[in-house]
Amino acid sequence: MRTELNPPLPAVFAALCTPIDENGRPDTTTFDRVIDFVMERGAGGVVVGGATAEFPHFALDERASLIRGAVARMAGRGPVIANVGTSSIFSTIELACRAEDAGCAALLLSMPHYFHYSQDDLAAYCEAVCAAVRSPILLYNLPAFATPIGPPTALRLFETIPNLIGIKDSSGDRANLATLASGRKPGISLFVGNDSLLLDAERAGWDGVISGIACFAPELVAAVVRSHRVGNAIEASDHQTTLDHLIRSAVAPLPAPWGVRLGLAARGIATGPLHLPLSLVRRKQIEEIQAWLAEWASQQPRR
Repeated sequence: MRTELNPPLPAVFAALCTPIDENGRPDTTTFDRVIDFVMERGAGGVVVGGATAEFPHFALDERASLIRGAVARMAGRGPVIANVGTSSIFSTIELACRAEDAGCAALLLSMPHYFHYSQDDLAAYCEAVCAAVRSPILLYNLPAFATPIGPPTALRLFETIPNLIGIKDSSGDRANLATLASGRKPGISLFVGNDSLLLDAERAGWDGVISGIACFAPELVAAVVRSHRVGNAIEASDHQTTLDHLIRSAVAPLPAPWGVRLGLAARGIATGPLHLPLSLVRRKQIEEIQAWLAEWASQQPRR
């Protein structure tokens, strides 16, 4: 019998970044501010430890501590989903168990990174992790950073693993929208992870979005979903156009998720240094984007 969530997952999750101090360690005080910021401005829940969080930079204990902190800070305001994927089955299962103990509503399972694996390898990995915990689990398709899990593999796993309840697809592959929507069975949730495809995913009948942009512009992401679901197609299209412009201007030109962190800084939440030193060319580019974001932020509603 398939695991069911009660209540069901909300439509808009903010994928949180990880603020750091000058030594690269998680800044938990600022992390709490980010959670409050997104929840006050339209997010229905938060996701910890995904690509926006730059999870490969952090040790297992740090990731587990951030998960516990997010559950505590949310204090029932909405669900917390934690990405528990690592490069190894051993550390992934350890983190999954710790996230389950922390009280996450569900887990997000990114595929192993660095080495390339076959679809059968990924299926065996997913089966082992799902068997190790009772929590509901969403697959995390993140081809830019890990071996992609194809829709046929995901659909096959949905048939056989009771606590596998859906997928976050961050591939940006428009064809996956129809393939996964038409192939899924009842009880499977589909979350788009590429904000450029948000409105297309809504039109294809997907359940929601896990959005890096919602970490600094949750109002805009929520507006796309809300407008579509009340039947205001023109307004939804306008909001998606605005979202696309924000992505092209401030996020896409930089390594993910630098633009998200610059966006938060423009809205008054500095998240610390970046994880790499900046060349002169990159520094100039960032200064231009910071100026653009400052103008954009000045036009956003204040709370």
